[in-house]
Amino acid sequence: MTKMARTFDPIELEVLWQSLIATVNEQARALQRAAFSPIVREAGDLANAVFDKRGRMVAQAVTGTPGHINSLARAVGAILDDYPISSLKPGDIIVTNDPYKTAGQLLDVTVMCPVWKNDEIIAFFGSTIHHTDVGGYGIGAGARDVFEEGLWIPICRLMIGGERNHDVWKFILSNVRQPDHMAGDLQAQMASGEVGARRLLALCEQHDLDDIEELSDEIIERSDAATRAAIRELPAGTYKASAELDLADGSRIHIACAITVDTDKGEILVDYEGSSGASPYGINVVRNYTHAYTTFAVRAVLNPDLPNNYGSLAPILVEAPVGSIVNAVSPQPCTARHVVGMFLPNALLKALAQIRPMQAMAEGAGAVWTMQVSGTYDDGSPFITSMFTYAGGVGARATKNGLSACSYPTGVSAVPVEVVEASAPIRFFRKELRLGSGGKGHTMGGLGQTVEFTVDAPKGWQLNAVTSRLAVPPEGIFGGEAGESGNFTVNDESVRTQARVALKSGDRVRLDLPGGGGYGAVDS
Repeated sequence: MTKMARTFDPIELEVLWQSLIATVNEQARALQRAAFSPIVREAGDLANAVFDKRGRMVAQAVTGTPGHINSLARAVGAILDDYPISSLKPGDIIVTNDPYKTAGQLLDVTVMCPVWKNDEIIAFFGSTIHHTDVGGYGIGAGARDVFEEGLWIPICRLMIGGERNHDVWKFILSNVRQPDHMAGDLQAQMASGEVGARRLLALCEQHDLDDIEELSDEIIERSDAATRAAIRELPAGTYKASAELDLADGSRIHIACAITVDTDKGEILVDYEGSSGASPYGINVVRNYTHAYTTFAVRAVLNPDLPNNYGSLAPILVEAPVGSIVNAVSPQPCTARHVVGMFLPNALLKALAQIRPMQAMAEGAGAVWTMQVSGTYDDGSPFITSMFTYAGGVGARATKNGLSACSYPTGVSAVPVEVVEASAPIRFFRKELRLGSGGKGHTMGGLGQTVEFTVDAPKGWQLNAVTSRLAVPPEGIFGGEAGESGNFTVNDESVRTQARVALKSGDRVRLDLPGGGGYGAVDS
């Protein structure tokens, strides 16, 4: 006898949906509480989501970055290609940091935990977090290829039948500078998956669900239909724009995009043809990460209130030249891919401004400036900080000034200076808003910030610094003025390299982050 498909009345569907959201939010909170890395615990550099057994993202946690969450949405499919459901046993857990199949850099590690019910997999809980260290070059852009950047963990079993896959654990922990941090963060990811699984099983029991397939169909189909309906309300056509990004070494990256609105299909195609070729530095963006920030920017203008899942992402298509700056392939380096990836919305929003000017936003600082400090203590033991980040100003909007020192579009918080100082012999001198750095206009661009610090390391120390927009300031829009460009100095001398720099104890680093552009002409 064929089982009849289940239908959900609106009230039951809303209850189930809110329960799913609560489940993944609890998963994320558990991960943050247990994580060793300050960038996860304090800054929220993570992603958590639940997937159906077809690998489709059904719901995501509210905590996390677009780059992580939308990359994770695509990564689970790649994982299931290597490990189909039929190959998995109870207690198996999958791990990988393959940058070209997941989140675009080796430091971002993805863990996938299957959920079992009645001897069958009914769902997966996935998480991606930024680990402190994976060996190799660190978080900078100076490595010459992906193999120099650190340890590459292929898609493999971290746990087999509930027991550690000892060879995999040994291999991973032998290739990092702080194995206790790596082990702790991996265990935190697995524990968060277990929390999610317990809550989901309780939900299924409460609502008499054998699995979540019919529920995921309902959620995904509704999200898909609503997204296509929103696209059909837009004027059909192709809208082009571009943006220029300059880097610390003086090189420049050109991002070109063409957004085509197809009102017949209810689809949007974003094509990056004409963008710069690959860089010799580790700023190349893999396809998943390009897709992540592209869909984020488009949906922010199109339908920000709709759930972010497989259905709402499917009508937004992305094309990018293979091997270019926005579609990196092995062995192109990509550890600092956020520099270009987080910059993409600046070009996209210019194109979208031609469609919805009232939802437009002027250019902002773009990528957060990332800092990683390493060296040795007096006794010879090593120290290395988890990445700590600083944000510039966000571009102004039609009715609101841009946000100051806000990490749009990533959403990562700054790690408190007290936490950074506790992780290494770092001393901060100042951290303050950069007055006057926002572009003038009908509405003002957000302010950048100034940060100064040193490291007390008698044997010297190394700085991986990833900065941008030191020459080309964030543009205003519709007559608004540009914000101030940034400045990166050591002992009052400008730094003009993307590579890791060796410094002495007491050397003083100063960061002046860009301000956002203004919107509209200054009122007379």
